[in-house]
Amino acid sequence: MISKRIRNMQESPIRKLVPYADQAKSREIKVYHLNIGQPDIKTPAPVLNAIKNFSQEIIAYGYSQGEPFLREVISEYFKNYNISVNPDDMIITTGGSEAILFAFSVVADIDDEIIVFEPYYTNYNGYAAMSNIRLIPVTTKAENGFALPSTEEIEKKIGKRTKAILLCSPNNPTGTIYPEKDLNRIIEIAKKHDLFIISDEVYREFIYDDIEYRSLLHFEEAKDRVIVVDSISKRYSACGARIGYLISKNRDVLSGVMKLAQARLCPPVVEQVAAAEAYRMSFSYFKEVQKEYKNRRDIMYKELKSIDGVVLELPMGAFYMVVKLPVKDSEHYARWLLEEFNHNNETVMVAPAGGFYSTEGLGNDEIRLAYVLEKQKLKKAMEILKKSLEIYPEKKI
Repeated sequence: MISKRIRNMQESPIRKLVPYADQAKSREIKVYHLNIGQPDIKTPAPVLNAIKNFSQEIIAYGYSQGEPFLREVISEYFKNYNISVNPDDMIITTGGSEAILFAFSVVADIDDEIIVFEPYYTNYNGYAAMSNIRLIPVTTKAENGFALPSTEEIEKKIGKRTKAILLCSPNNPTGTIYPEKDLNRIIEIAKKHDLFIISDEVYREFIYDDIEYRSLLHFEEAKDRVIVVDSISKRYSACGARIGYLISKNRDVLSGVMKLAQARLCPPVVEQVAAAEAYRMSFSYFKEVQKEYKNRRDIMYKELKSIDGVVLELPMGAFYMVVKLPVKDSEHYARWLLEEFNHNNETVMVAPAGGFYSTEGLGNDEIRLAYVLEKQKLKKAMEILKKSLEIYPEKKI
């Protein structure tokens, strides 16, 4: 029998419906993918050219902490945010996923706990299972834009085995951005209870409506507690390159992460060359990307708000929305879209939101949508979604 760890590990709510989408496509149904954060914006040419022009005769092992040239250009990138990060403050990882796994493994022992705000990036569950730790959820709600709850509600979940608080801002899956006053609250809680703060900042560039970005790295008073995890995947539309990194000013944390980095030898060498070219690009690259995603957000939000029974506040960042629908079971609805429904031989694929919660029963009337399609395709997908809700048989009464 396989391990209990794997038996208890959650399936991905983002990917587990793929067979139903494949079956729909085999019936010649066009599927608009709103279920996964795979940008359709082209990977920048310097990144692709670096791969094409890679000329080393041997792809040899690299440094366990990542190539010095990549850590150097990332440290220069952070100056755009008035953040001082030295190359020695970071370790390059195989995607942001490995950075999260390393962070969990360094701060917590078996059966220790990490506070997380639900709904949350569902793959945190997988990394928690690999690390043999427990995620303790604090619930946020669609009705107030998934804002952080009160300090008292957060502290109720802190126990003797709590080791860290995990944040994601801009947030996947909700698109919420936590304001500075909330970040200060989290820091005060962490100091009071002697906790680490793991900050997932993958969507740093995807912020709209002139909101000023605040990283946990901006807070000098928390520098020994903060562990930032990051990735090039969404920033440079390079999800398959699998280059991320972990940043900490805490030398003990970095020494611990280095042991894990050495155990897996090194991150991908060719992709690090490509990632370095991405970070050497002008920072102005993000201006048009941000404008495009804001337009997509506005299209999706406007169309969803016109549907009776939908609960949704305007998300300020990332490229996701968690939407409360007038349906009884969003997983049934997501399967129905692929198995039974089509509008002019077209349908949409969504991610049921139940898998983004730990608390049983929450998210069963919600879906996560990713606005990663170009505007015309997105308008079409929203039209199809509207049509589907008009005839879906299992709606709330």
